[in-house]
This record gives sequence, C-alpha cells and structure tokens, in this order.
Amino acid sequence: MATTTATPPPEGGGAHTGMSLHVVRRTEEADGVVALTLARPDGGRLPDWAPGAHIDLVLPGGLTRQYSLCGDRWDARTYRVAVLREPEGRGGSALVHDHLREGDPVGLGGPRNNFPMAPAEEYHFIAGGIGITPLLPMIVQADLLGVPWRLLYGGRTRASMAFVDALVTAHGDRVTVVAEDEHGRPDIPAWLSAPSSDAKVYSCGPPGLLAAVARACADLPAGRVRTERFVATDPNPGTGGRAFEVELRRSGITITVGTEQNLLHELGRAGARVLSSCRQGLCGTCETAVLDGVPDHRDSLLDEAERAAGDRMLVCVSRARSQRLVLDL
Repeated sequence: MATTTATPPPEGGGAHTGMSLHVVRRTEEADGVVALTLARPDGGRLPDWAPGAHIDLVLPGGLTRQYSLCGDRWDARTYRVAVLREPEGRGGSALVHDHLREGDPVGLGGPRNNFPMAPAEEYHFIAGGIGITPLLPMIVQADLLGVPWRLLYGGRTRASMAFVDALVTAHGDRVTVVAEDEHGRPDIPAWLSAPSSDAKVYSCGPPGLLAAVARACADLPAGRVRTERFVATDPNPGTGGRAFEVELRRSGITITVGTEQNLLHELGRAGARVLSSCRQGLCGTCETAVLDGVPDHRDSLLDEAERAAGDRMLVCVSRARSQRLVLDL
C-alpha cells in the first residue's frame, strides 16, 4: 500500500480546466445579489453550454464555488453568473461581494449540467430567490422554440429578487411575482392548477419551496418535475460506517478511508486533485468515475437509475458498500 504525507488541498480546492477568466463587468442586480460577467483575458471563445448548466469558479485564495450560468448562451465569449450574499455561508459569497472586482482573475471548472432542460409541450417554471438563475436561459430557450411557458417567482422582498423587473417588462403576465412581505408565500397548488398532459415543471430555490413543489406535484408521472437544490436534503460529513480501501487506478496509489475519515479529504491527502464546491453531495463538481466496487451513495443529486448503475459517485459525501473501490483517478 502506498502512503503519502501530501498536504490536503485548501477547502473547496482542486484541479480545474486550466482556463483563467477575469471579471469584465460587475453589477448589483438586487439587494444582496451581484452579477458577474466573465471572459478570457484574450477574448477567446468559451466552452459551449446549455440551459441548466453551471460552472465552478476558483476564487482568489483557492475557494471553489458553483454558480448557475444565467447569461446569453449564444454569446461565445462571456459567461454571466449571479451570486447571493449568504451571511451563514462558508465564505465564498462574502469574498465575491466584498473583494472581487472588475479585472480580477478567477479559475474555471466546467461547464457541467445536472439540471438539463428536456423537450415538453409546455413549461411551468417556479423560482425562489436566487433560484431564478438557472431558469433564465430556459425561458429564453422556450421562447426560441415557440413552447408556451409561465413563471412563478417568489422572494422575501421584491428588492431582493434579481432580474425581476426585466422579466416582467419582457414577458408581462406570463410572470407571476410573489414577494413575501407583500403577498405572503406563493400558493403553488393554485398556480399550477392542472398542467397539460406533457407539461414539465422546473423549479429551483430554497428547501421549503422545493418541498411545496413536491407536495403540489405528488400525483404527476415520473419525470414531469425537475428540481435543482442549493441545500442538500440530508447533509452529512461523509463519515460513519466501516473503513474501506480505495485504489486510484491512474495514480497507482491505494489508500484506506477510516470510519471517521472523509473520502474527498483523504483523496486530497493522497495528492488526487479532485475539484469540489458544495461538499454536501449536491452540485456534482466532485463526481468521479467508479471502475470497480459498490459505492454507498449519500448525495442529493444522483437519481435512482444513476445510483443503481454504480459507475460514478460524489466523493465529497459518499463512501463504499464494498470493501474496496477503484476510482478513475
């Protein structure tokens, strides 16, 4: 068994695409929400993306955070993200709000898409707060395809709801705005009423909103409701259970992950540079291919079919059901 004394990567750290971007525009989009427009220093083309995609920004100091792309996907030279200040967060949003300025560099991971937009005869979009960001490109796509859609957009106050005025101006009564301090919380069942036979519901926002959507759509067929979470359904530190061995096939290293050790942390100690962001099994940034063994999935992202396939896992929280795992690292 190989051993190592490598220093673990900084929190949220890891390898990325090697592409560096810089902030070309910074705007205040709402109370507590900053939008960043990013580009390559040479003005070159950026990787293509589709509605629902997100990127990982490697911020100054090594923190990596995930943000939904919410700009023009047909603009091949810029990305736009919007960042909510989270006073109870782990420091990424505070760094963006307090220190990141036009001209500053950031590293890029992705794009990747855990929230893809599937064809439908009609779309019902439901957003809570900063959850509007992945839905903005979906609205544009629906318009381009000529597919009917409508949006229910809730927030604490209208002033805290990013892009709200532009949405209402551009789309009128297709957008229903419910600010909690004015109207209370949105009545999701009443707004949804009876979706058409092939309507799809896309929702992103805080846990309470997503739980309300799940209750309102409980009788719809599988695949009709798609959600993206910013908070894990059952956060866990990736510890507990029995110890197991992990072979890093490409690195030629085998490590042991103890009962109270986190797999992602131990991979970092072994020198495997795995990009990570949420560390809650939520964003998919740390998704790693499994070549052999049976993962113990503890994430909030993979669906039942993906879990049953057993060919990938989110190493920030998941462990092993088998005594040994072989990873493509």
